[in-house]
Amino acid sequence: MAALWCVVPAAGRGTRVGGDLPKQYLPLAGRPLILHTLERLAAHPLIAGLMVVLGGKDEHWPGIGQLADKPVLTTLGGAERCDSVLAGLRALPAEVADEAFVLVHDAARPCVRQADIARLIERAVPAGGGLLGAPLRDTLKRAGSDGRSHTTEPRDHRWRAFTPQMFRRGELSAALLAAAVAGVTVSDEAMAMEHAGFAPLLVEGAEDNIKVTTAADFALAEFLLPRTT
Repeated sequence: MAALWCVVPAAGRGTRVGGDLPKQYLPLAGRPLILHTLERLAAHPLIAGLMVVLGGKDEHWPGIGQLADKPVLTTLGGAERCDSVLAGLRALPAEVADEAFVLVHDAARPCVRQADIARLIERAVPAGGGLLGAPLRDTLKRAGSDGRSHTTEPRDHRWRAFTPQMFRRGELSAALLAAAVAGVTVSDEAMAMEHAGFAPLLVEGAEDNIKVTTAADFALAEFLLPRTT
């Protein structure tokens, strides 16, 4: 199949990590976190190019224009992740048709495996779109405002959502816009598609496709990087 573009939202600051630098520019194994993610994506033969969505006052972007002989373009994002993804979709090259599938991947997921990207593309295209994830295996508790466990929730049919997520450019753009008009803040692309009446396919991927969120995650990601190619 034809290679796909990938939108990488990177307009947030990642405040849970702390420090002066936005999370995506903090060092991981001696280089910015986002660079590891972009290199991992660009290395995949089915990815044609990257659209990185930056914050309006981003002074740290290193000005990368190409990785693995593939174009790296940038555009400005918005206040929420969904705004940034929509901006990235709109800024894609004109030759990316509305019917074309597009990947969306978190800038803070540098350990995504090449095989998982391939599996997602293989399975989600005939399904009309989908996302990487993993079935919930831990016992799930509902906490009260007192910080105590009040209920044990069923974990059957519960999944953790990862990225990449993959949908047609036109359908995802319309779904994100419709959610915004309805006042619904979506936490990922699949939620926007669900709100629009779609049922995205869940494709099981490796659980080491972690999202680097806290300071402790950087040490774990550094350990995983050479083991998750």
